[in-house]
Amino acid sequence: MGLLSQEQVDEALREGLSGWVRDGDAITRSVQAESFMDGIGFVRRVAEAAEEMNHHPDIDIRWTTVTFTLSTHSEGGLTENDLTLARRIDSLAP
Repeated sequence: MGLLSQEQVDEALREGLSGWVRDGDAITRSVQAESFMDGIGFVRRVAEAAEEMNHHPDIDIRWTTVTFTLSTHSEGGLTENDLTLARRIDSLAP
């Protein structure tokens, strides 16, 4: 697989991963849902996509705010799998 360079991550964040920010060896994004149950539904859709990819995000749910943190722990940082999952999360966002 292989870690992405800082330049590759910066480019991805500039060109299509709006709302995502670098946080050390991870990227993170918070999404505001209309209601708690809408947020839970969103989490379920992301969980299904993550399971298909066999690449799972850290998820924090705070009432109607859902925060995703992506990093490939086995590689010690960001890989293409993280960018792919971020794009998938974006496509599922309410």
